[in-house]
Amino acid sequence: MAAAKAKERWRDKKPKVSVAQEKHLVSQYRRGEHTTAEVAELFEVARSTVYRAVQRAGS
Repeated sequence: MAAAKAKERWRDKKPKVSVAQEKHLVSQYRRGEHTTAEVAELFEVARSTVYRAVQRAGS
């Protein structure tokens, strides 16, 4: 990671989901229609991405 930071490569990482997709992902999770694992599978992301999106959206 230190080598990547030194080369400024770590900033080139694209987000897994767009802002609109993240809002939809959070709404699906909050409505209780799907579990975290199901939402992650629907959007083809890791569960940790779902948790971070929900956390960023606030409570």
